[in-house]
Amino acid sequence: MNPQGVPPMTGAAGPVSRVELRVECKDLKKKDEFSKSDPCAALYVLSRKSQKWEEIGRTELIKNCHDPKFAHAFTVDYFFEEVQKVKVEVYDLDNETASLADDDFLGMIECNLGVIVSRNPFSAPLLKKDGKPMGGSTITIRSEEVKEGGEMVHMKFRATKLDNKDFLGKSDPYLEISKRAADGSWQVVHRTEVIKNTLNPVWRPFCLSSFVLCGGNKSQEIKFDCYDYDSDGSHDFIGAFTTTLEDMESKTQGGKEAQYPCINPKKQSKKKYQNSGVIHLTELKIFQRPSFLEFVYGGMQINFTVGIDFTGSNGNPANPTSLHYINPYQPNEYMQAIQAVGNVCQDYDTDKLFPALGFGAKLPDGQVSMEFAINFNPSNPYCAGIAGVLEAYKACIQRVTLYGPTNVAPIIYHVARFAEQAQKEEAEKGAHAYFILLLLTDGIITDMDRTRDAIVYASGLPMSLIIVGVGEADFSDMNFLDGDNGVLKGANGRPALRDIVQFVPFRDFKKTTGAELARHVLAEVPQQVVQYYEIRKIPPKPRPTQT
Repeated sequence: MNPQGVPPMTGAAGPVSRVELRVECKDLKKKDEFSKSDPCAALYVLSRKSQKWEEIGRTELIKNCHDPKFAHAFTVDYFFEEVQKVKVEVYDLDNETASLADDDFLGMIECNLGVIVSRNPFSAPLLKKDGKPMGGSTITIRSEEVKEGGEMVHMKFRATKLDNKDFLGKSDPYLEISKRAADGSWQVVHRTEVIKNTLNPVWRPFCLSSFVLCGGNKSQEIKFDCYDYDSDGSHDFIGAFTTTLEDMESKTQGGKEAQYPCINPKKQSKKKYQNSGVIHLTELKIFQRPSFLEFVYGGMQINFTVGIDFTGSNGNPANPTSLHYINPYQPNEYMQAIQAVGNVCQDYDTDKLFPALGFGAKLPDGQVSMEFAINFNPSNPYCAGIAGVLEAYKACIQRVTLYGPTNVAPIIYHVARFAEQAQKEEAEKGAHAYFILLLLTDGIITDMDRTRDAIVYASGLPMSLIIVGVGEADFSDMNFLDGDNGVLKGANGRPALRDIVQFVPFRDFKKTTGAELARHVLAEVPQQVVQYYEIRKIPPKPRPTQT
């Protein structure tokens, strides 16, 4: 899920600015019998055109916490001349489904964006759906204008000799990074992963924009808190230190390592107390992050591939209840999804030739295949335009027998082979080709372990994967492929290099337009493209000069 996927709310003059919204709550209600709630906040805007609430995105889930400070921020366009209605709803997440309807409601607030901006920070009681107070629960929303500019800060930390907070083992430490808010309070902007059972953790490197880290002001204080993670939410404070980006930059010049004593103020009164461990900044790089458009301007092409589920669970295509039924008056869900996503992607591919593959079908020769060209030409699976993909699909459904199982890893590996070849050519051609696979399926993936391995493999390649669940199946097991709530790992425990998956059930968009589906599933692709080339240290090619 992308918190920055903002539906267009454009006026004639365009937005005055973009604002970043950060949410925290206090005294949330206890909904779980044996533990605290696991809150998540969702932001909605009221569409000016449809007058319907549209979800912008969600914060991260915080386990066992009634006073959450969410690190995940929302970014929205701000129009001075418009009344922009926004709504934040808070839920206790009890399951893995994408829908919030089956989670416990913890309260909401509805107001105008102008009120949030003008009363910074904006605080109010959380309300029930009938408008009555939610028994003392409150919400605070802080807003800050997003400053243009792509300065990024790459950091890597480790720690030594941290205090041990666990009786039967060692601490499980993580870092929480906060910046000064406009009202002087500390606002959490990032949390590292938890490193289990160690007093000498080494955390994965991460990148934050200098705006997020310190408002773009290198002399502004930044606070680092170190905690011992506990599954019940009662994380033990180990210690903290404050510094500035300016200080970190000066101390790491020439590749040096900066060291910061981790101090617990409650222990400072003890005579022999020195610190609760030392935090080491082992890497610091400040650089300009290029934009997605800079890669497009430099000639990068988007290669779009479609993968279609032809398993028996879709139902007999001759029956109107089948998900593959070809209705001359109304395209089925497969066709609608191909059209919606393809219409966006085709603008970034000059030849407009798109491979279209199928899986789970018995072919005319009697062979069951998990990877076949739907035009039945394995040496040339390309279709001319999105219209060509749809025509090949309609012809294919008349010739194959729906079969099974729902094995999707072969198609992921198929596209990954082409992405791998493009990666090998980057030394010569630079950032020239990125691949998007749209995978359409009606049910639970049956080769899940191999699929996880395929995604982890593809995460290091110029490739993104969009999975659209078609029909009314229970897709709850699919959500963990989307790495928004943690790093996806392969069956062997190897973590994905980056999050490349976006999964949505088509039914969530039945009452909206195809454009809304495309906006939702493609919103993360630009940042995935930039992140890939950033990891590879490949800049955009210079924009060709016009003659």
